[in-house]
Amino acid sequence: MSLLITNIKELLQVRDNHVSVVDGAVMKQLPSIKNAFLYIENDIIKDFGPNYEAEKYSAKTIVDASGKMVLPTWCDSHTHIVYAGNREQEFVDRINGLSYEEIANRGGGILNSAKILQETSEEELYNQSIARVKEVIKLGTGALEIKSGYGLTVESELKMLRVIKRIQQNSPIKIKATFLGAHALPEPYKNNKNAYLDVIINEMLPEIERENLADYIDVFCEKGYFSLEDSDRILEAGKKVGLIPKIHVNQFNAFGGVALGVKHGALSVDHLEELNQQDIDALKGSQTMPVALPSCSYFLSIPYTPARKIIDSGLPLALATDYNPGSTPSGNMNFVISTACIKMKMTPEEAINAATINGAYAMGIENEYGSITIGKKANLIITKKVPSYYYLPYAFGENHIDSVIINGKLM
Repeated sequence: MSLLITNIKELLQVRDNHVSVVDGAVMKQLPSIKNAFLYIENDIIKDFGPNYEAEKYSAKTIVDASGKMVLPTWCDSHTHIVYAGNREQEFVDRINGLSYEEIANRGGGILNSAKILQETSEEELYNQSIARVKEVIKLGTGALEIKSGYGLTVESELKMLRVIKRIQQNSPIKIKATFLGAHALPEPYKNNKNAYLDVIINEMLPEIERENLADYIDVFCEKGYFSLEDSDRILEAGKKVGLIPKIHVNQFNAFGGVALGVKHGALSVDHLEELNQQDIDALKGSQTMPVALPSCSYFLSIPYTPARKIIDSGLPLALATDYNPGSTPSGNMNFVISTACIKMKMTPEEAINAATINGAYAMGIENEYGSITIGKKANLIITKKVPSYYYLPYAFGENHIDSVIINGKLM
C-alpha cells in the first residue's frame, strides 16, 4: 500500500536525522519545507522533499494538499481516558464556589469516579473509553498514554488496566499503559495509608507483572494524597517489577517531588503548576521530561505551568491533555496547544514541538513517532487550508483538521 501527498503548502516538523528531544532555545525552531511532498509505503514515511521531486513516485492513493499544512499527529503523554460516567455536578459545584479540595473532602473528586467505575462492568467501561479514543484520533492524536487510578481496589485497578490492554489491541494508534493505583486514598484506608500501600505493592503489582498490564508506574505526589516517602516507596516497588516511573507532582504544592522523580529516573514529571528554582535545578542534566497540562489549569482556574521559566532555563517541555472526568473532560490537543500559546506564552513553534517530538519522548516512543523522519510511522495531520501554522493556535475555536492519517491510512 502506498500514499503520496503532493502540493503541501508547508510540511512541518521535518527532521532529516533522529532527534529525541528539543529543549531551551531550540524549541523555537520548527524545521519545515514549503511546497513539499511526502511519500508513504505501508505505515512508514519513505521520503519527502520539494514538491517537484514527487514525480518520481507513483502511489495507489494520491492526496492533493494544496493550501494545506502537514505535520505529525499529536502525542498525548498524559491521559485518564478510561473512566466511567462523568462529574458534571462537580463542575457546577465549582461554579458555585467550592474548591477542588473541598469537593474531594466531601467524597467527590477521584473517589467519586472510583465509586462509579467500581460499579461499571468491564465491557461497559471499554465501550465508553474506546469511544473517547476514536474521538481524539479525529482531533489529530496519533499516540496516547492512558493511566489507571479510578479503581482504587485490586479488582477495579486490574479492570482498568485490562481495558487499556484491550484498547491497545483494538485501536490503530500507539497506546501506552500506566499504573496509577496511588491516585487517591480509598475510604476504607482513610486512617491507615500504609495498609493501602501494602495492597498496591503486594497485591496489585504482582498481578500487573504477571499479566503484563502496564509500561509505567505513576503516583499522585501531593499534600493530602501521597507524601514523598509514600511516593518513594511506590516508585521503587514499581521499578522492581519492570515499570518505568512517572509522577504527578507540583499541581498544588512544590515540596520536593520533582527531585524525587529525577532520583528515580522518571520518564516524566507532570503538572508542575507550582514550580521553584530547586525544581528547575533538579531537572537540569536529567533525562526526565517536564510535562504541562494547560487545559487542566483552564478548567480548574489554577495557575498555569510556568513554561517560559522552564524553557528559558534550557529545559525541554511537553504538552498533554490530562483528559479525565474531574479536571479536564477534554482530549483536544488542538485546544491544549492554543492555550499554551495564549496563557503560557509559548510560541507556536514551541507548542508544536512540545506536542509532537517532546510528547513522544514523554511516552518513550520518540524513535517511531513525533516527527517527519524517514523510517518513522506515517501518523499525520493534514490541515484545512490555512494562511500559516500560526493560524492553528490563533483561531482556537475552529477545527483546522481536514484529515488524519494513521499507520499510512486515511482515517
